[in-house]
Amino acid sequence: MKIQEKWIRAFETMFRKCKVESGEIVRLLTETESRSINVQLAELALARMGAVPVQITVPSLPINTPVPVRSTGASHVIQNMPPVINALSGPGLVVDLTVEGLLHSPELPGILGSGARVLMVSNEHPETLERLTTDLDLTAPVKKGVKMLANAKVMTVTSAAGTNLTINLENAKVGGVWGGADRPGLVQHWPGGICLAFPAANSVNGTLVMDTGDVNLTFKRYLEQPVTLHIENDYVTRIEGKNLDAELMRSYMEAWQDRDAYAVSHVGWGMNPSARWDALQMFDKADTNGTELRAFAGNFLYSTGANDVAGRHTLGHFDLPLRHCTVALDGVTVVDQGKLCDDVFK
Repeated sequence: MKIQEKWIRAFETMFRKCKVESGEIVRLLTETESRSINVQLAELALARMGAVPVQITVPSLPINTPVPVRSTGASHVIQNMPPVINALSGPGLVVDLTVEGLLHSPELPGILGSGARVLMVSNEHPETLERLTTDLDLTAPVKKGVKMLANAKVMTVTSAAGTNLTINLENAKVGGVWGGADRPGLVQHWPGGICLAFPAANSVNGTLVMDTGDVNLTFKRYLEQPVTLHIENDYVTRIEGKNLDAELMRSYMEAWQDRDAYAVSHVGWGMNPSARWDALQMFDKADTNGTELRAFAGNFLYSTGANDVAGRHTLGHFDLPLRHCTVALDGVTVVDQGKLCDDVFK
């Protein structure tokens, strides 16, 4: 793939949002299977800005899972290696270009606590990164959404398809992604535009109905027929559906032989009006990580897998963006049948 000048400009725009300055040493964390063109684009953009890119490359890990793993946001390539952690620690920007990303990795809190700020570049085709690099500033609305999550006690999610979830937000860990890692201790990912909560243990109950056109991002697949997840005290107890989509989910979850693979990881909603629900249709699976579909405005994102707040650690993971849901916090509607309530976030 040939480098395009427009893609370098897109990376420059993001690095400016991260307040990169001329002369700043910027650490690029890569692995041997990283998307090479994004690594090159990051280096070229930083050099053009007068910064000094320093690449830290670690080997991609051998496969030791019973099924393929995709899009977990929990890369383990650092493996707690002290020289790597030391190199990534301390003030300044770290650009995460690993395949899975450090967002939920065990080493990330220590790196952020050292004063580093981290921009996770999602493993996307540069065309996606370019298209979602705009002048749109999501900082204020996303921060407002995070504040609402932090102050709320209960999230409810309903839909005409049959979703009816109750989520206790007390003691949850909340966060948001608006795009620019512009201060010490902050991690952001690109593309951005998400409000999230990691509920404490025994907080989620009800029914989640994935309808035709909703998305299973682990499989990078639009559902063709409905699938119903019955959830009790955080855990999927039954996957209902006589169709291929349900069979695939049952098969993948069973393969882990790990009860925590059935539990909730995080919940939230998308805030990015530039992101497209239908974009997955335009790319080969190897060319997309699906972050855009986690962020498209008005989706309800339900994820299974690891959740540090609840004390659960597993590699089994599903990211499931749903359309047409209504999301409310303590009775205040923030998403109405799949549409953001913009007035709420002003």
